[in-house]
Order: sequence, then structure tokens, then C-alpha cells
Amino acid sequence: MPGPKVEPVESSTTLPDQVDVVVIGGGIAGVSAALELVERGKTVALCEKGQIGAEQSSRNWGWVRLTHRDPREMPLMIEAVRLWKQMDERTGQKTGYVQCGATYTVTSEAALETERRSADDLQAYQIPARILSADEVKEAFPGLGLSIKGALHNPQDGRAEPQAAAPAIARAIMANGGTVHQNCAVRTLETKDGKISGVVTEHGTIKCDAVLVAGGVWSRLFLGNHGIDLPALWTKGNVQRTEPIPDGPEGTLKHPDFTMRKRRDGGYTIASAIPSRYQLTPDSFRLLGKFLPTLMNEWRRLSLGIGTAFFEALRMPKRWSATDITPFEKTRILDPEPDTKLLDKALATLTGFYAPFKNAKIAQRWAGYIDVMPDVIPVISDTKDVKNGIPGLYVVAGFSGHGFGLGTGAGRLAADLITGQGPCVDPTPFRLSRFSDGSKIVPMGGILQR
Repeated sequence: MPGPKVEPVESSTTLPDQVDVVVIGGGIAGVSAALELVERGKTVALCEKGQIGAEQSSRNWGWVRLTHRDPREMPLMIEAVRLWKQMDERTGQKTGYVQCGATYTVTSEAALETERRSADDLQAYQIPARILSADEVKEAFPGLGLSIKGALHNPQDGRAEPQAAAPAIARAIMANGGTVHQNCAVRTLETKDGKISGVVTEHGTIKCDAVLVAGGVWSRLFLGNHGIDLPALWTKGNVQRTEPIPDGPEGTLKHPDFTMRKRRDGGYTIASAIPSRYQLTPDSFRLLGKFLPTLMNEWRRLSLGIGTAFFEALRMPKRWSATDITPFEKTRILDPEPDTKLLDKALATLTGFYAPFKNAKIAQRWAGYIDVMPDVIPVISDTKDVKNGIPGLYVVAGFSGHGFGLGTGAGRLAADLITGQGPCVDPTPFRLSRFSDGSKIVPMGGILQR
């Protein structure tokens, strides 16, 4: 099933011989980092094995939220929102960012009490979130017939357009002097005197002083070829969009059975708040020890199985040379089948209990793979303090299903680390070495809170 239609980007025509930084991956974090770098006067080449934004950066819900963030992410998310607000003016493009507000409904008193604590947490950052009664929710969303106990409302949560945002930023990279190369997989890294000296792509070599790996779910495989362990697993998210709904709400709504947000075209992105059945792979067993705390948190919501994904992972090469055809060239864009049962259930709840959606027509459905870390927060880090790490090699990956909104801030922090500029937030929680230096893995949970 074809994925969402991503706005096209015209690739740069010539591969440069040498730049300051090569960014591997054209998702939201990769393009955001590249834009930061070119604006700081660095020469940058961004290499994308497929199309800009074509994997999870265009397949997510499109939320830009401050609510339900791990406290370790919160300072970076505040910075990310600040950047989203200025992104259209900064790029001269349309990312679709709107600070529309989001309402998180609950169906039990216990869940409402949890949301009260969430509201208190947000107040500590001067974010004016508040608890709404069931009547207040229904006043804000006329025609809502769901049985709920109340909700948490955050007026500072927002949305952007996943199919537009990364392409918009990629065009700005080129307008500022950087180059963007699609259908250009990076095969291997080159080093000299123990430091990064270049990359070998399928179309030639680029000399450089630094490399940022921003390859989403592919980052573990790429780094593993160089003996560096990024302990990430894959899970699947499912999304659908409707045709335009004239009387639909402006604000975003979340219910235990569905999520909904308005799109720029007048339709709505609707998803299930319930995770897909998780397909076990060999990495699931290799990384079991690191993921055990997360499994203990999430086991009630997880459904496990072994299917084709296990055997596909077994067949995928783990090592290759600069002259080999790599897995990145064999699979340009991951386009998994959506879980129609989950999407049907989400749609049925929405159409059955919310009047404006009674006759909603589905325009498209898709799925995407999400890279999940053991503690459910990303890696934004150099690699010099981990086994086989290389000075000049950096990583931004592992967003665990909530990276679209965080991507602008993650890109800035990555650029800070690469340039040696004072970091916009403390990078310590995001260091790659936390998984190997004896630190306790403490997951907050909420893999699907994106």
C-alpha cells in the first residue's frame, strides 16, 4: 500500500568532493540539524537513501506537543516549540505548524487524577494547561457523545504537516548553500588517524570532518556495521486520513481509543491509541536485558508475535564493505501494511460518538516503523565514549514514536554538539553511553505518545 504523498524536493545535481559535515538521513531531525549547520556557516551535504521525509517523518500523527513528555525531554521540547513557531518565516516555506491546543480525554477517575498531576507538572514550566470537566470538553467539541470523566487541555500543544515539514526544511538547506542528495545511500564511513575523514556513498566519496547519523530505524544497522551498538528496536504505527470535514474541530483530541487532529487540507489524521502487535525479531532477544524495564512498564499494552519480520531480519546483512550493495539501497523506503483492525476500531469510535465525523470518508491509510530506545527517549550524542566510537561521528535517533515535534530541537542540539557551541539544553540525558556506562535505564513509558 503506498504511503502518504510527501511534498517533492529537487535533489542537488552534483555530489561535493568535500564538506564540513555529512548528514545521513532526511527525516525531520536530520534536515533540522543540517539547516542549523548551514546557517552557522558550515558546508553540509545531506544524503538520503530514498526520498526526503518519506519514512516515519511523514507517517506520524503530526503532533507538536509539550504534554506527556518525559521530564528529561521537556527542556528540549520547549526549545523545539520555539523553533517550530519561527520555522515558516525562517525557511520561507509552509510547514503547517499551528498552535491549536490539544485535549486529552479520560474515562476513569484514576486517569483524571493522573492528568491533574500532568497539569501540575506543566505549570512548573509556565505552561497554562488545565483540567476540564466532561461538560467543558463537550462544550469545546460540540456533538461529542463519548462517556468521559474529563480531560487535560493544553493550549500550547500544536500540530504541523508531516508530509510538508521535512521537505520545506530541506529546500531551505539548499537555499542556504547546503546540498541535498536523494536516492544516495551512504555505505560506509572513512577514518584517518582515528577520526572521521569521509563517507562512501553509492555515488562516490565525500570527504568531511564530521558525520551525523540521523537514519531513523536504519541507524542501528548502519552503526552496527562499524561495531557501534545503538540498542534500538522497531515498532509500527498506523495512521489514516479523511477527506475534508467542513464542521470538524480546530483543536486536537485524544481518547483512549483514538487520536484526531485537523490537517491543512481540511481533512483529519486519525490513529489508534493502541499499539500494533509487536513482531519479535532477533534483536528483540539480543536487547532483552536493556529493554526489560520498558517491558515491565508496558506489558499490559503489548501483544507479541513472530512473523515474517523475524525471518526478514535474519536474512538482512549485518556487515558490508564500501563496494557492496547495502540494505539501504535494496529498500529505499519502508512502507509496511497498516493494521486495519486497529484503524477500523479507532474510526468506529470517532464516527459513532462524534457528530461531525458521522459520515467521514477515509482517503488513505498507511503505517510506518518507529525506532524505540530502552528508556523511550532519544539519542543525541557523539560516539567517542562508547565501544568502537569514532571522534567526529554523531547520532540523532531513537525517538520512540514522539520525535516529529521534538525534531527541530533535536536538530539544534545535534548541531551544537558538532560545532562545539554551548548546547541549547543539557545533552547528558541523551548521551549514547548511558546504555553502556552502568547507568540505570529508567523508562517513563508512552511509546505511542506522539
